[in-house]
Amino acid sequence: MSAENHVNESILSDQIREDQKENRIDHMTYLPGMEDIGSQIMDQVIQEMNNYDYRQYTEAHVRKALASSHRTPEDFKALLSPAALPLLEEIAQQAKKEKERYFGNSITMFTPIYIANYCENYCIYCGFNCHNKIRRAQLNDDEIRREMEAIAKSGLKEILILTGESRRKSTVEYIGKACEIARDYFRVIGLEVYPMNSQEYAYLHQCGADYVTVFQETYNSDKYETLHLAGHKRIFPYRFNAQERAIMGGMRGVGFGALLGLDDFRKDAFATGYHAWLLQKKYPHAEIAFSCPRLRPIINNDRINPMDVHEAQLLQVVCAYRLFMPFASITISTRECKRVRDNLVNIAATKISAGVSTGIGEHVEDLEDKGDEQFEISDGRSVKEVYDDLTALHLQPVMADYLYV
Repeated sequence: MSAENHVNESILSDQIREDQKENRIDHMTYLPGMEDIGSQIMDQVIQEMNNYDYRQYTEAHVRKALASSHRTPEDFKALLSPAALPLLEEIAQQAKKEKERYFGNSITMFTPIYIANYCENYCIYCGFNCHNKIRRAQLNDDEIRREMEAIAKSGLKEILILTGESRRKSTVEYIGKACEIARDYFRVIGLEVYPMNSQEYAYLHQCGADYVTVFQETYNSDKYETLHLAGHKRIFPYRFNAQERAIMGGMRGVGFGALLGLDDFRKDAFATGYHAWLLQKKYPHAEIAFSCPRLRPIINNDRINPMDVHEAQLLQVVCAYRLFMPFASITISTRECKRVRDNLVNIAATKISAGVSTGIGEHVEDLEDKGDEQFEISDGRSVKEVYDDLTALHLQPVMADYLYV
């Protein structure tokens, strides 16, 4: 690209951003084609989160929560409060007992596969956002198969399929085909793609998908509006209700997560857990999972850096999830370094990724059309290295936690 064309493109992008600012859509109003299931769960979560004043909790509240055999949302609030930090050692010991009670010493291993990084959203913290100048790529069916075959050779039996949030480039049918290919190599298939309607989730379930993970990013709708400036992701309630629509579409499992560091992490962590808890009550058969990502730097934007969520606070969040919903799966991603991940799976987490790349086409060396990564990872260990390190911690690596009969 010539310098003149690059300047012209930059001017055009600036003009697009200005037009979007002037014509910005209401982030709380559904767009045409978005399914409104009439759920009341969002209002319950937002009201409870807004009323959550974590400064009012004391050591006595935390000890009461630790002593309880069936913890309530009020106990969960206490475990996430600053008053819980001085008791973190006791909380971690209790979380470890709960994890071993429900999961023994097993840790499930998986890897993500990014098959496209085209995106139509303008999210200022994300490396895939539509205005970021990165190499865009999309794998075709043959390339997806080659990538999955390479991953399967590592011994993994679970895969998480990811795309950028572009319905135009990554159609439902395209994602469905990726699921069908994955069925030839893996026992468990997860999706982390744009939110869909329940019938679309039903179609992907028929294609082979088992579970859906959707990050709300932040549950503060006002902050959410300032972070998501354009695209379908801007619509807060449609994203919020994605897990419920996925369950309605037949998915056996759903995952929840807030990107810790975008806003008040204690309130976001509470809202994440309470959201999952309410959905579990409404759909007792659904399998629940949590992810606990912290904000990571992204390409071409040095203003996006981790905010003030320290390792002790991350451990507090993970342990609070474990104590509140002891049967839920908890994933620790490669956003965290080896030391942190090993510590968390030893205490409270039950799932870990390995052999990770957040770029497009990175598992097969001779693929020409490769795309840039979504964010920087901190743990680049191979599948074998993670497996060996788990074994050294006297944990049992599990390649798949579900069998079809």
